[in-house]
Order: sequence, then structure tokens, then C-alpha cells
Amino acid sequence: MHILLVAAHSKVHEYLTVNGGEKVIKYVIATGSRQQTADGPTLQLINNLVKMAVQPEVEHPRKAYGWAARDTSGVLSPFSFSRRVSKMVFSNHRKTGEKDVTFKVLYCGVCHSDLHKLKNEWSDSIYPLVPGREIVGEVTEVGSKVEKFKVGDKVAVGCLVWSCHSCQNCVNNLENYCQQVIPTYGAKYVDGTITYGGFSDFMVADEHFVFSIPKDLPLDAAAPLLCAGITVYGPLRYFGLDKPGMHLGVVGLGGVGHLAVKFAKALGLKVTVISTSPNKKKEALQLLGADSFVVSKDQDQMQAAMCTLDGIIDTVSAVHPLMPLIDLLKSHGKLVMVGAPEKPLELLLPPLIMGRKSIAGSYIGGIKETQEMIDFAAEHNVRPEIEVISMDYVNTAMERLLKAEVKYRFVIDIENTLKPCY
Repeated sequence: MHILLVAAHSKVHEYLTVNGGEKVIKYVIATGSRQQTADGPTLQLINNLVKMAVQPEVEHPRKAYGWAARDTSGVLSPFSFSRRVSKMVFSNHRKTGEKDVTFKVLYCGVCHSDLHKLKNEWSDSIYPLVPGREIVGEVTEVGSKVEKFKVGDKVAVGCLVWSCHSCQNCVNNLENYCQQVIPTYGAKYVDGTITYGGFSDFMVADEHFVFSIPKDLPLDAAAPLLCAGITVYGPLRYFGLDKPGMHLGVVGLGGVGHLAVKFAKALGLKVTVISTSPNKKKEALQLLGADSFVVSKDQDQMQAAMCTLDGIIDTVSAVHPLMPLIDLLKSHGKLVMVGAPEKPLELLLPPLIMGRKSIAGSYIGGIKETQEMIDFAAEHNVRPEIEVISMDYVNTAMERLLKAEVKYRFVIDIENTLKPCY
């Protein structure tokens, strides 16, 4: 029986005390009858609660707080909301669903995608919008059927919180390409509620979409791996650009590009950074460990690098010419786009045809591959370059991110700087 739940309401508690407590509940469950000594509203409440008690699982929202944008201005401010907690399990007196993991958010990365979503530049934002899809925290509660995690574990959630689990992509551990995939924030969950991201005090997700953080990986540095890290690790593995001795070009040296350099070096590749900014050369070579640096506006440097690269990871989101990059590829080379320019890019086919070169795209990674990437980063000391900020600095951080004034990723210290706003 679930007396504690029913008795928690003051009027129900009074009624049960007068009328025999557990006997009343057992009687109502067994017969479907109602005791007529209570007033109408109390009887209705008892009836509803008893229905909930005999059902193993029902929805039960939980209050949360964070920072949200209310409109396309993208300005963030304190916000209280109800966090999705589906399939409440009354038999365990939990507010966490049977396969759900609830965790306190400790850190959350700031991604360039957050900027697009905040301003509705992709025309799919739902306001109020709580961003954050590089979420790291500590487990506070697990559902009755959770197998991989326990209270106290350090965990993370990245870009996804649900997929269909039955399509070909899902079966092949490519949930990121599922046609029914649900992103971590700014979308409708399967129960119709809105998903909210990691700029908040706690997170709830199905354990399938929760990652384990190894003990030797710093929690703040783990955050950018969940989007930026897998964005480059995934195509390196999928397109076979992961063999020691191969020569990789990395276009753009921002939050995503700098991790492309780090992962490629950890895999044993030779790396050339390709950038429009000559002033990034020192950091590319000395801080990040690239082998060479090419200024894309320098025709002599580009000419010297022609036909030298096995592959290129292009991280640039601005409109830029592709043909000079294709010329840098060896025969059979691959140009992989992970940035998303808003306008069409010019592409001529003859250089692709004559050299059997290819151009492709890639979008984050599946759950299995993302965990593999996290473990690889921990083992091979791949650490993002980060600037840890407070929650109340986030609007300034967004302005700086828009101007590319960060080296190389912002991470919000949620645990120590997010203040309640109930």
C-alpha cells in the first residue's frame, strides 16, 4: 500500500485518521467504493490518489531552476520550471522513472549551437529556452531498473535525450541520425513536455543517454567533449582518418577545431592547421601540438600544401571557399564538413571526379561512440582548453562567443554559481 503518499495531503490525512487509515485504502482499492464521510473534493482526491497507487508508474514533474531565454533576443535570465520526470515509481517512493537517472549539474559547457538556438536562427526554438548540451554532474537518484549507474557516480548528458531504439540507425548505435531523435533542450519530449538543457540545477535522462565520466578526467574539462569532442572524434573514426602516420588538415581553430587537433595527435596523425588568421600559428603549434600551419589566404602556402592531405576536418560555420581545400587533398582524400554555413557553398565537380576525392558531412555521434570518445580522452590525456565562468557571466560569454573571443571553450560552474530562483 501507498499510505505515505496518500496521507501526505493534509485533508486526506485528516480523513484517514478519522476513518481508519490503511483499512480505507485497502477497501477502496478492493471494491472501488468511496467512504461517504468525507466531503466531495476530499473523496475525489482520495480516488485520484488511489488510482495512482494501483498504477505502477505515472508522470510527476519536479521543480527546477536555471537560466532561460524568453525570446529571440537570446538574453538569458533566472527561470524556474518543471523538469520532466516520467514514469514515477510509487512503490519505491521515488520521483525518478524506472530507467531514469537524476543528477545534480556541476558543470555545463557553452556551445556555438546554443547561440543559434537562443536566437532561433534555425527556426525551431521553443521559448522559454534553457540551453546547455554539454552537461556534467553527480548522480543523486536512480530508477528501479537502472543498471549502469548508482548514486554518487560522475556522469554526463550530451546532445540527445531520446531516440526510437528500433530504426536501422538506432540498432547500429547511430542514435544521432534517428529520424525521431529528441535533442537535449528546446524540443518536445515523447510525453509532450519541453526538454530543458544544462543551464540548470539538475538533470533527468534515460540511462541509455547518460555517459560515465572516468575518475581521471576533470569534470569541467569533460563538458566540451560532449558536443565539440564527439563532433570531431566521430568523423575521424567513421571515415578512417585515424591511422597513425596519416596527414590531416583541420580548418578553423575554434572550440571544435582545437579538439580536432588534439584528438588527431592522440591518434598518431600528422596535423596541419588551416586558418585565415596568421596570429593563431603560435598556439596551433606550441599549445595544441599541430605539426604545421597554413594561412589559407596565402597563395604560396596553399600551393606548397597541394595534394598533401589524406583528409580534412572543416569546422568553419561561416561561408568560405571549398575548392582551395579540395586541392589540398591527395587522390582519394576526404573533406568532412562539421560546420554548418547558413548559405550555399560553391562546389565544382571535376577536381572531385579526377582525383576520386569526396566531400561528406558528419553530425556528433551515437551513444556508444560518445562513451568511447570520453574514455579515449581520459586515457590519452585529451583535455579541452577552457575558461570556467559563473552563471551570471553567461550573457557576456555569449557576446564573446559570437565574436570568437574565447580560447577555446566556456564552461559554466553551475554547482557554485547558479542561485535558486523559486
